[in-house]
Amino acid sequence: MEILFLVLGFILILVGIIGSFLPVLPGVPVSWLGLIALYLTPAITFDWTFIIITGIVAIVLYILDYIIPAIGTKKYGGSKAGVYGTMVGLIVGIIVPIPLGILWGPFLGAFIGETAFNNSTGDTALKAAFGSFIGFLASTFVKFMATLIYLGLFIYKVIEYREVLF
Repeated sequence: MEILFLVLGFILILVGIIGSFLPVLPGVPVSWLGLIALYLTPAITFDWTFIIITGIVAIVLYILDYIIPAIGTKKYGGSKAGVYGTMVGLIVGIIVPIPLGILWGPFLGAFIGETAFNNSTGDTALKAAFGSFIGFLASTFVKFMATLIYLGLFIYKVIEYREVLF
């Protein structure tokens, strides 16, 4: 039973790390579920404080994931069309096999969103696209770091209880 929870938890952590880059998957909450699976392992003592704190962090980062790109877009004069364009561009950038598509996609998506749906001029759309792109990068970086910290906590607990687990 322990091995099942450990494998499930590790898979959830890895999916969470991938989800920190993909807008379809809520990366940090999925990684948090990996920590829950770890603590459901009968051999590991359940720590409510740890689960609550990491859960609050996951919820806050999940909410900030939607706010940070919007802040970047608004700060640089963009609209919701730029934010939506960033998300669509990210998905297209992942699917279309172009070099650095995950970076070019959000920028081009924000630019196209601003020009096509907000009727922005070239300079305004470019500035908004840049802001949206910076917001996307900041949000992705924060999520990625959080999921790596969750991975580190997972590994630390497994090492701490290795004699009992294996």
